[in-house]
Amino acid sequence: MSARIRPAFSQLRPRQRVQALLDPGTFREILGPFDLLESPHLPRQGIVPQSDDGAVIGRGTIDGVSAAVLALDGAFQGGGVGEVSGAKLAAALERALDDRRSGTPTRVVLVLDSGGIRLQEANLGLLAVAEIHAALVELTRHGPVVGVIPGPVGCFGGMGIVAGLTSHLIMTRYGRLGLNGPEVIETEAGIDELDASDRATVWATIGGAQRVTTGQAEVLVDDAIESVVAAAHQIWRTVPDAHPPRAERIDQAQRMLAAFDHRWRPTPAEFTAIVTREVP
Repeated sequence: MSARIRPAFSQLRPRQRVQALLDPGTFREILGPFDLLESPHLPRQGIVPQSDDGAVIGRGTIDGVSAAVLALDGAFQGGGVGEVSGAKLAAALERALDDRRSGTPTRVVLVLDSGGIRLQEANLGLLAVAEIHAALVELTRHGPVVGVIPGPVGCFGGMGIVAGLTSHLIMTRYGRLGLNGPEVIETEAGIDELDASDRATVWATIGGAQRVTTGQAEVLVDDAIESVVAAAHQIWRTVPDAHPPRAERIDQAQRMLAAFDHRWRPTPAEFTAIVTREVP
């Protein structure tokens, strides 16, 4: 009899990802699908809304400590953040901030599978993501925030900035991270700038292995449920609270930028070599 094959973490639905990261039996969903908080803007454009608006907010515990795990649904509108889903994320982060300020240790994990702001909601999405950014900046002053980018969508746009504001970022080799996605770059700058169908170049440029090697993420893991969960839990067991979030490591970023001539277009390998030399 063959052994049962468990799905990869990237193949789980967002609700399953949240449940996997929390201690067994502790998952409690906040503003779930039965609360029917749907986007009021999508039906007007002929798009069927989703009853959780593509954002899952779970409370529970991690290693017995109060925790909030937030996950975006990459299968719904490419994980794009709109008014409702963005408000859910921002409110969950603000609640975690209140807990930390009141002296209640609260572990926060963001599972990021998003193309960025939902274009159909434009400015409303921008405002929501700005609130998420503001909450994250304040939250990291009171303790670490862990991000996870498993794939398959990746993490781009305003949510790419969210990834940069976390304290510790976990990626699989299938994850991708950037301000603009490959398809956007090809559309706006042409195929000579980037061929979005060239998977090898895309992953060599913005994939999980490259991002960890060059210091834009901290941990590279296999795309297995046990590996992702173990990595997230291990960070909470070992990370010093005083470790500054990536966004505050200004000197490091300046050294990296100073190493480049903007007129030169390095290959992914050349970029990696320069960054790893200039930014220890």
